[in-house]
Amino acid sequence: MSSIKHTIVIGAGIAGCCVAYYLQKRGVDLLLVDRSAVAASGGSGAAGAFVSPKIGKGSPLQSLTNEAFEVAKDFYLQNFPDYFHQTSLLRIPKDSEDAQKFSNYEQHNRASYSKIDAKKMREYGINDDLGGFLFDEAGVCDAPQLTQALYDAVPHRSFNVSTLKDMGEYWAVSSDSDTLQALNVVLATGYENDLLDMRYMGVRGTWGSRGDYRSRLDLPISMHKNISISANIEGIIKIGATHVKSKEPCLLCKGEPLAELFAKASDMVTTDDFELKESYCGMRSGSRDYFPLVGKVIDTEYMLTNYPAITRGAKPTLRHHRDLYICNGLGGRGFVFAPMMAQSLVDSIMDAHPIDKRIDPDRLFLKWCRREKSLPR
Repeated sequence: MSSIKHTIVIGAGIAGCCVAYYLQKRGVDLLLVDRSAVAASGGSGAAGAFVSPKIGKGSPLQSLTNEAFEVAKDFYLQNFPDYFHQTSLLRIPKDSEDAQKFSNYEQHNRASYSKIDAKKMREYGINDDLGGFLFDEAGVCDAPQLTQALYDAVPHRSFNVSTLKDMGEYWAVSSDSDTLQALNVVLATGYENDLLDMRYMGVRGTWGSRGDYRSRLDLPISMHKNISISANIEGIIKIGATHVKSKEPCLLCKGEPLAELFAKASDMVTTDDFELKESYCGMRSGSRDYFPLVGKVIDTEYMLTNYPAITRGAKPTLRHHRDLYICNGLGGRGFVFAPMMAQSLVDSIMDAHPIDKRIDPDRLFLKWCRREKSLPR
Protein backbone atom coordinates (compact mmCIF):
# COMPACT_ATOMS: atom_id res chain seq x y z
CA MET A 1 0.00 0.00 0.00
CA SER A 2 2.95 2.37 0.44
CA SER A 3 3.10 2.90 -3.34
CA ILE A 4 -0.57 3.87 -3.53
CA LYS A 5 -1.19 7.59 -3.37
CA HIS A 6 -4.05 8.97 -1.32
CA THR A 7 -5.15 11.11 -4.29
CA ILE A 8 -4.08 11.63 -7.88
CA VAL A 9 -5.33 14.81 -9.54
CA ILE A 10 -5.42 14.59 -13.33
CA GLY A 11 -5.05 17.93 -15.09
CA ALA A 12 -2.86 20.91 -14.16
CA GLY A 13 -5.00 23.84 -15.19
CA ILE A 14 -6.14 26.29 -12.53
CA ALA A 15 -8.83 23.87 -11.29
CA GLY A 16 -6.55 20.86 -10.82
CA CYS A 17 -3.73 22.96 -9.37
CA CYS A 18 -6.04 24.50 -6.77
CA VAL A 19 -7.42 21.08 -5.78
CA ALA A 20 -3.89 19.74 -5.35
CA TYR A 21 -2.88 22.83 -3.37
CA TYR A 22 -5.76 22.43 -0.90
CA LEU A 23 -5.02 18.70 -0.56
CA GLN A 24 -1.39 19.55 0.16
CA LYS A 25 -2.57 21.86 2.94
CA ARG A 26 -4.43 18.88 4.45
CA GLY A 27 -1.21 16.86 4.51
CA VAL A 28 -2.27 14.03 2.20
CA ASP A 29 0.03 11.99 -0.05
CA LEU A 30 -0.97 13.32 -3.45
CA LEU A 31 0.31 13.58 -6.99
CA LEU A 32 -0.75 16.10 -9.64
CA VAL A 33 -0.30 14.76 -13.18
CA ASP A 34 -0.63 16.43 -16.56
CA ARG A 35 0.33 15.35 -20.07
CA SER A 36 2.33 18.58 -20.47
CA ALA A 37 5.50 19.30 -18.54
CA VAL A 38 4.26 22.88 -18.17
CA ALA A 39 1.26 23.81 -16.07
CA ALA A 40 -1.63 25.69 -17.66
CA SER A 41 -0.72 24.82 -21.24
CA GLY A 42 -4.40 24.89 -22.25
CA GLY A 43 -7.30 27.18 -21.40
CA SER A 44 -5.89 28.32 -18.07
CA GLY A 45 -2.69 29.50 -19.69
CA ALA A 46 -4.58 31.46 -22.35
CA ALA A 47 -6.97 33.07 -19.88
CA GLY A 48 -6.94 36.78 -19.30
CA ALA A 49 -7.58 35.71 -15.70
CA PHE A 50 -9.66 38.70 -14.66
CA VAL A 51 -10.94 38.21 -11.11
CA SER A 52 -14.07 40.28 -10.65
CA PRO A 53 -17.72 40.06 -9.59
CA LYS A 54 -20.52 39.27 -12.02
CA ILE A 55 -23.19 41.92 -12.56
CA GLY A 56 -26.83 41.23 -13.32
CA LYS A 57 -30.29 40.82 -11.83
CA GLY A 58 -29.29 38.49 -9.02
CA SER A 59 -29.47 35.12 -10.80
CA PRO A 60 -28.25 31.95 -9.03
CA LEU A 61 -25.15 31.91 -11.26
CA GLN A 62 -24.40 35.53 -10.37
CA SER A 63 -24.75 34.77 -6.66
CA LEU A 64 -22.42 31.77 -6.91
CA THR A 65 -19.89 33.73 -8.98
CA ASN A 66 -19.80 36.56 -6.46
CA GLU A 67 -19.37 34.17 -3.55
CA ALA A 68 -16.46 32.63 -5.44
CA PHE A 69 -14.99 36.08 -6.15
CA GLU A 70 -14.71 36.81 -2.43
CA VAL A 71 -12.90 33.50 -1.85
CA ALA A 72 -10.64 33.91 -4.89
CA LYS A 73 -9.34 37.42 -4.19
CA ASP A 74 -8.52 36.51 -0.60
CA PHE A 75 -6.86 33.26 -1.67
CA TYR A 76 -4.62 34.95 -4.22
CA LEU A 77 -3.74 37.89 -1.97
CA GLN A 78 -2.82 35.64 0.94
CA ASN A 79 -0.99 32.90 -0.95
CA PHE A 80 0.21 34.30 -4.30
CA PRO A 81 0.29 38.11 -4.05
CA ASP A 82 3.06 38.38 -6.64
CA TYR A 83 0.72 37.06 -9.34
CA PHE A 84 -2.53 38.88 -8.48
CA HIS A 85 -2.75 42.59 -9.26
CA GLN A 86 -5.67 44.29 -7.51
CA THR A 87 -6.05 46.96 -10.19
CA SER A 88 -9.81 47.51 -9.72
CA LEU A 89 -12.03 46.60 -12.66
CA LEU A 90 -14.55 48.80 -14.46
CA ARG A 91 -17.67 47.16 -15.91
CA ILE A 92 -18.89 49.25 -18.86
CA PRO A 93 -22.32 48.84 -20.56
CA LYS A 94 -22.17 47.36 -24.05
CA ASP A 95 -24.38 50.13 -25.46
CA SER A 96 -26.98 52.71 -24.41
CA GLU A 97 -29.66 50.04 -24.06
CA ASP A 98 -27.41 48.02 -21.76
CA ALA A 99 -26.64 51.19 -19.78
CA GLN A 100 -30.32 51.49 -18.83
CA LYS A 101 -30.16 48.00 -17.33
CA PHE A 102 -27.27 48.92 -15.04
CA SER A 103 -29.65 50.72 -12.65
CA ASN A 104 -31.45 47.40 -12.13
CA TYR A 105 -28.15 45.59 -11.64
CA GLU A 106 -26.95 47.95 -8.92
CA GLN A 107 -29.10 46.51 -6.12
CA HIS A 108 -27.43 43.13 -6.67
CA ASN A 109 -23.84 44.40 -6.41
CA ARG A 110 -22.49 42.84 -3.23
CA ALA A 111 -18.79 43.59 -3.66
CA SER A 112 -17.37 47.02 -2.91
CA TYR A 113 -17.88 49.36 -5.89
CA SER A 114 -18.35 52.95 -6.98
CA LYS A 115 -20.24 54.49 -9.91
CA ILE A 116 -18.04 56.09 -12.56
CA ASP A 117 -19.37 58.80 -14.89
CA ALA A 118 -18.17 59.82 -18.36
CA LYS A 119 -15.88 62.55 -17.01
CA LYS A 120 -14.07 60.12 -14.71
CA MET A 121 -13.72 57.60 -17.51
CA ARG A 122 -11.97 60.22 -19.63
CA GLU A 123 -9.58 60.89 -16.75
CA TYR A 124 -8.73 57.18 -16.77
CA GLY A 125 -8.04 57.36 -20.52
CA ILE A 126 -11.15 55.43 -21.52
CA ASN A 127 -13.02 56.48 -24.67
CA ASP A 128 -16.58 55.92 -23.48
CA ASP A 129 -19.44 58.13 -22.27
CA LEU A 130 -21.69 55.51 -20.67
CA GLY A 131 -20.10 55.28 -17.23
CA GLY A 132 -20.09 52.05 -15.24
CA PHE A 133 -19.33 50.22 -12.00
CA LEU A 134 -15.78 50.23 -10.64
CA PHE A 135 -15.09 47.23 -8.40
CA ASP A 136 -12.08 48.28 -6.38
CA GLU A 137 -11.17 44.84 -5.00
CA ALA A 138 -11.13 43.19 -8.42
CA GLY A 139 -8.04 42.65 -10.52
CA VAL A 140 -6.15 40.36 -12.83
CA CYS A 141 -3.89 37.34 -12.36
CA ASP A 142 -0.75 36.46 -14.29
CA ALA A 143 -2.37 33.25 -15.53
CA PRO A 144 0.57 31.02 -16.55
CA GLN A 145 2.83 32.25 -13.74
CA LEU A 146 0.18 31.80 -11.05
CA THR A 147 -0.78 28.32 -12.22
CA GLN A 148 2.89 27.36 -12.45
CA ALA A 149 3.45 28.57 -8.88
CA LEU A 150 0.59 26.37 -7.68
CA TYR A 151 1.96 23.45 -9.70
CA ASP A 152 5.44 23.88 -8.23
CA ALA A 153 4.01 23.95 -4.69
CA VAL A 154 2.74 20.35 -4.88
CA PRO A 155 4.16 16.95 -5.92
CA HIS A 156 3.69 16.73 -9.69
CA ARG A 157 4.67 14.69 -12.70
CA SER A 158 4.34 14.86 -16.46
CA PHE A 159 2.11 11.87 -17.23
CA ASN A 160 -0.25 11.38 -20.19
CA VAL A 161 -3.19 9.41 -18.79
CA SER A 162 -4.69 7.04 -21.36
CA THR A 163 -6.89 4.80 -19.17
CA LEU A 164 -8.51 4.89 -15.76
CA LYS A 165 -9.65 1.66 -14.10
CA ASP A 166 -11.24 0.82 -10.76
CA MET A 167 -9.26 -2.10 -9.30
CA GLY A 168 -11.52 -2.55 -6.27
CA GLU A 169 -9.24 -1.21 -3.55
CA TYR A 170 -7.59 1.49 -5.64
CA TRP A 171 -7.66 3.22 -9.01
CA ALA A 172 -5.14 2.37 -11.72
CA VAL A 173 -4.14 5.50 -13.61
CA SER A 174 -2.24 4.40 -16.70
CA SER A 175 -0.27 5.90 -19.56
CA ASP A 176 0.95 3.90 -22.54
CA SER A 177 4.04 2.83 -20.60
CA ASP A 178 3.37 3.15 -16.87
CA THR A 179 0.67 2.82 -14.21
CA LEU A 180 0.09 4.84 -11.06
CA GLN A 181 -2.19 3.88 -8.18
CA ALA A 182 -4.41 5.98 -5.93
CA LEU A 183 -7.24 5.58 -3.44
CA ASN A 184 -8.94 8.69 -4.83
CA VAL A 185 -8.86 10.29 -8.26
CA VAL A 186 -9.87 13.84 -9.16
CA LEU A 187 -10.57 14.63 -12.81
CA ALA A 188 -9.71 18.19 -13.79
CA THR A 189 -9.12 17.47 -17.46
CA GLY A 190 -10.95 20.40 -19.02
CA TYR A 191 -12.71 19.97 -22.34
CA GLU A 192 -11.16 16.50 -22.88
CA ASN A 193 -13.48 14.71 -20.50
CA ASP A 194 -13.57 11.19 -21.94
CA LEU A 195 -11.68 8.85 -19.59
CA LEU A 196 -15.07 7.48 -18.50
CA ASP A 197 -18.65 7.93 -19.71
CA MET A 198 -19.53 11.37 -18.37
CA ARG A 199 -21.68 12.53 -21.26
CA TYR A 200 -24.40 13.68 -18.88
CA MET A 201 -22.21 16.58 -17.74
CA GLY A 202 -22.15 18.04 -21.24
CA VAL A 203 -18.60 19.39 -20.98
CA ARG A 204 -17.87 21.52 -24.03
CA GLY A 205 -15.01 23.65 -25.20
CA THR A 206 -14.84 27.34 -26.02
CA TRP A 207 -11.74 28.41 -27.89
CA GLY A 208 -10.16 31.59 -26.60
CA SER A 209 -7.25 33.83 -27.60
CA ARG A 210 -5.69 36.80 -25.85
CA GLY A 211 -2.80 39.14 -26.57
CA ASP A 212 -0.22 40.77 -24.31
CA TYR A 213 0.92 44.14 -25.64
CA ARG A 214 3.84 46.35 -24.74
CA SER A 215 2.70 49.92 -24.18
CA ARG A 216 3.55 53.12 -22.32
CA LEU A 217 -0.14 54.03 -22.01
CA ASP A 218 -0.92 55.19 -18.47
CA LEU A 219 -3.88 52.88 -17.83
CA PRO A 220 -4.33 52.48 -14.04
CA ILE A 221 -7.42 50.24 -14.00
CA SER A 222 -8.69 47.15 -15.81
CA MET A 223 -11.99 47.18 -17.67
CA HIS A 224 -14.58 44.97 -19.34
CA LYS A 225 -17.06 45.88 -22.02
CA ASN A 226 -17.45 43.38 -24.86
CA ILE A 227 -13.86 42.37 -24.17
CA SER A 228 -11.46 42.79 -21.25
CA ILE A 229 -8.48 45.13 -21.15
CA SER A 230 -6.08 45.02 -18.22
CA ALA A 231 -4.39 47.89 -16.47
CA ASN A 232 -0.82 48.56 -17.56
CA ILE A 233 1.22 46.23 -15.37
CA GLU A 234 4.96 46.65 -15.77
CA GLY A 235 4.56 47.88 -19.34
CA ILE A 236 2.13 45.12 -20.43
CA ILE A 237 -1.58 45.46 -21.22
CA LYS A 238 -3.67 42.31 -21.76
CA ILE A 239 -6.49 42.19 -24.28
CA GLY A 240 -8.81 39.20 -24.26
CA ALA A 241 -10.50 37.04 -24.94
CA THR A 242 -12.26 35.54 -27.92
CA HIS A 243 -15.13 33.11 -27.35
CA VAL A 244 -15.47 30.60 -30.19
CA LYS A 245 -17.39 27.36 -29.63
CA SER A 246 -15.47 24.53 -31.24
CA LYS A 247 -14.99 20.80 -30.85
CA GLU A 248 -11.37 21.13 -31.87
CA PRO A 249 -8.90 23.87 -30.93
CA CYS A 250 -7.72 26.62 -33.25
CA LEU A 251 -9.83 25.83 -36.29
CA LEU A 252 -11.84 29.03 -36.67
CA CYS A 253 -9.38 31.85 -36.04
CA LYS A 254 -8.15 31.95 -39.67
CA GLY A 255 -4.70 32.87 -38.47
CA GLU A 256 -5.84 36.20 -37.03
CA PRO A 257 -7.25 35.48 -33.59
CA LEU A 258 -6.43 38.92 -32.21
CA ALA A 259 -7.54 41.22 -35.03
CA GLU A 260 -11.12 41.64 -33.84
CA LEU A 261 -10.03 41.98 -30.21
CA PHE A 262 -7.53 44.70 -31.06
CA ALA A 263 -10.11 46.62 -33.09
CA LYS A 264 -12.52 46.64 -30.15
CA ALA A 265 -9.77 47.65 -27.75
CA SER A 266 -8.83 50.56 -30.03
CA ASP A 267 -12.37 51.93 -29.68
CA MET A 268 -11.98 51.91 -25.88
CA VAL A 269 -8.43 53.14 -25.28
CA THR A 270 -5.60 54.69 -27.28
CA THR A 271 -3.60 51.82 -28.78
CA ASP A 272 -1.21 53.82 -31.00
CA ASP A 273 1.94 52.46 -29.36
CA PHE A 274 0.70 48.92 -28.66
CA GLU A 275 3.18 46.28 -29.77
CA LEU A 276 2.21 42.60 -29.55
CA LYS A 277 4.57 40.81 -27.18
CA GLU A 278 2.91 37.41 -27.09
CA SER A 279 -0.37 35.72 -27.96
CA TYR A 280 -2.00 32.87 -26.03
CA CYS A 281 -4.61 30.36 -27.18
CA GLY A 282 -6.47 27.63 -25.35
CA MET A 283 -9.76 25.81 -24.86
CA ARG A 284 -11.94 26.61 -21.84
CA SER A 285 -14.40 24.00 -20.60
CA GLY A 286 -18.00 24.69 -19.60
CA SER A 287 -21.01 22.64 -18.52
CA ARG A 288 -24.51 22.37 -19.97
CA ASP A 289 -25.94 24.97 -17.57
CA TYR A 290 -22.78 27.10 -17.11
CA PHE A 291 -22.39 26.14 -13.46
CA PRO A 292 -19.16 24.40 -12.36
CA LEU A 293 -19.00 20.61 -12.04
CA VAL A 294 -17.70 19.62 -8.61
CA GLY A 295 -18.32 16.35 -6.78
CA LYS A 296 -18.66 12.63 -7.36
CA VAL A 297 -19.01 10.98 -10.78
CA ILE A 298 -22.06 8.84 -11.54
CA ASP A 299 -21.49 5.34 -12.90
CA THR A 300 -23.40 5.97 -16.12
CA GLU A 301 -23.01 2.45 -17.53
CA TYR A 302 -24.33 0.85 -14.34
CA MET A 303 -27.33 3.16 -14.15
CA LEU A 304 -28.36 2.68 -17.79
CA THR A 305 -27.89 -1.09 -17.65
CA ASN A 306 -29.71 -1.71 -14.38
CA TYR A 307 -32.41 0.94 -14.66
CA PRO A 308 -33.44 1.15 -18.35
CA ALA A 309 -36.65 2.93 -17.37
CA ILE A 310 -34.54 5.90 -16.35
CA THR A 311 -34.77 7.17 -19.93
CA ARG A 312 -38.57 7.27 -19.56
CA GLY A 313 -38.65 9.24 -16.32
CA ALA A 314 -37.80 6.72 -13.58
CA LYS A 315 -35.84 8.19 -10.67
CA PRO A 316 -33.76 5.45 -9.02
CA THR A 317 -31.09 6.14 -6.42
CA LEU A 318 -27.95 7.27 -8.19
CA ARG A 319 -24.83 5.14 -7.98
CA HIS A 320 -21.43 6.82 -8.14
CA HIS A 321 -18.01 5.51 -9.00
CA ARG A 322 -16.10 4.77 -5.83
CA ASP A 323 -13.75 7.57 -4.75
CA LEU A 324 -13.82 9.29 -8.14
CA TYR A 325 -14.37 13.04 -8.26
CA ILE A 326 -14.46 15.90 -10.74
CA CYS A 327 -13.59 19.58 -10.69
CA ASN A 328 -14.33 20.95 -14.15
CA GLY A 329 -16.57 23.21 -16.21
CA LEU A 330 -15.39 26.49 -14.71
CA GLY A 331 -15.85 28.26 -18.03
CA GLY A 332 -14.52 31.74 -18.72
CA ARG A 333 -14.33 32.56 -15.01
CA GLY A 334 -11.93 29.80 -14.07
CA PHE A 335 -9.66 31.98 -11.94
CA VAL A 336 -12.71 33.27 -10.06
CA PHE A 337 -14.23 29.84 -9.43
CA ALA A 338 -11.17 27.63 -8.89
CA PRO A 339 -10.25 28.34 -5.24
CA MET A 340 -13.81 27.99 -3.92
CA MET A 341 -14.58 24.92 -6.02
CA ALA A 342 -11.32 23.25 -5.01
CA GLN A 343 -11.89 23.95 -1.34
CA SER A 344 -15.42 22.54 -1.55
CA LEU A 345 -14.20 19.35 -3.22
CA VAL A 346 -11.34 18.79 -0.79
CA ASP A 347 -13.70 19.30 2.17
CA SER A 348 -15.95 16.65 0.62
CA ILE A 349 -13.10 14.17 0.06
CA MET A 350 -11.51 14.65 3.46
CA ASP A 351 -14.48 15.36 5.72
CA ALA A 352 -17.48 14.01 3.78
CA HIS A 353 -18.77 17.58 3.63
CA PRO A 354 -21.86 17.75 1.36
CA ILE A 355 -21.37 19.36 -2.03
CA ASP A 356 -23.43 22.46 -2.80
CA LYS A 357 -26.31 21.34 -5.03
CA ARG A 358 -25.64 24.23 -7.40
CA ILE A 359 -22.33 22.68 -8.45
CA ASP A 360 -23.00 18.96 -7.89
CA PRO A 361 -22.93 17.20 -11.31
CA ASP A 362 -25.79 14.96 -10.14
CA ARG A 363 -28.11 17.83 -11.04
CA LEU A 364 -27.68 17.02 -14.73
CA PHE A 365 -28.00 13.25 -14.88
CA LEU A 366 -31.74 12.48 -14.89
CA LYS A 367 -32.51 15.29 -17.31
CA TRP A 368 -29.79 14.02 -19.64
CA CYS A 369 -31.19 10.46 -19.50
CA ARG A 370 -34.64 11.69 -20.52
CA ARG A 371 -33.44 13.97 -23.33
CA GLU A 372 -30.45 12.11 -24.84
CA LYS A 373 -31.73 10.79 -28.19
CA SER A 374 -28.97 8.20 -28.57
CA LEU A 375 -30.18 6.21 -25.54
CA PRO A 376 -32.63 3.29 -26.06
CA ARG A 377 -36.23 3.87 -24.93
